[in-house]
Amino acid sequence: MSIAFVFPGQGSQAVGMGKALADTFASARAVFAEVDEALSQNLSKIMWEGPEADLTLTENAQPALMAVSMAVVRVLEKEHGITVGGTAACVAGHSLGEYSALAAAGTFSIADTARLLKIRGKAMQAATPVGTGAMAALLGLDFAAAAAAAAEGAQGDVCQAANDNSDGQVVISGHKAAVERASDIAKAKGAKRAVMLPVSAPFHCALMQPAADAMAEALAKVQMHAPAVPVIANVKAGPLTDPAAIRDSLVAQVTGTVRWRECVAHMAAQGVTLFVELGSGKVLTGLAKKNAPNAQAIAIGTPDDFAAALPLLKG
Repeated sequence: MSIAFVFPGQGSQAVGMGKALADTFASARAVFAEVDEALSQNLSKIMWEGPEADLTLTENAQPALMAVSMAVVRVLEKEHGITVGGTAACVAGHSLGEYSALAAAGTFSIADTARLLKIRGKAMQAATPVGTGAMAALLGLDFAAAAAAAAEGAQGDVCQAANDNSDGQVVISGHKAAVERASDIAKAKGAKRAVMLPVSAPFHCALMQPAADAMAEALAKVQMHAPAVPVIANVKAGPLTDPAAIRDSLVAQVTGTVRWRECVAHMAAQGVTLFVELGSGKVLTGLAKKNAPNAQAIAIGTPDDFAAALPLLKG
């Protein structure tokens, strides 16, 4: 059985996430303490007690989701002897989850990853004035049709495909009026629904260029190591192992399309038969079942999840 570890992105956060891990495992508590210290912020308190509005802030949600993912990674390592390098054929993460994947594979330290994601969250939030951008999920169209609707709706504004999550679930992003136009065009092209998303900024489109510049500057200063296993990069939908190429990919990812459908298809084509989502929620587990129906997919985010997962991970 070939295994891929995958790491969730924004939207998977929930008040209380990681609390049971911290209560149960010293190795998980150490991760949350390390993130709090790196950020000089009691982020774990926001994660476990809320308020939800504070946790949902991009600059908090991004490092918080990484912290839960890395807590799971550390519990696997310390309690069960399961390492990323010794168990997984590759790693991948959805948007900010790519940073979690790289931390898990040893490219970044946990502290550096937390700081990078805090910078990334703040920069993405600040890239556009509140209310000028929007994102919408187009349901029932394939990627080509959704991208065409986005291009047609742009009309001189920015509107592009941001997330290719699965066949029939594509998220578009850009100026609010353009996204609304593209949503109407998509429905005329046969989309079942076009759902405006409750996001604070238009991620993964050209409006995020100031954030991409900020990440280029931040990533240039951070120590990077080759990952223990290849990372399947969002913008390439293929494997990267060279730190310089990974850095370039992370910068491009801020304004580029998250090609998640293709990432999962690539991993399945390379022989991955088990996708293990590490962290909060089960969004990627559901997408794995859509994008690689012949593979198995499980999620580990709470102490109770380990019992079912361990026999599969240990073969």
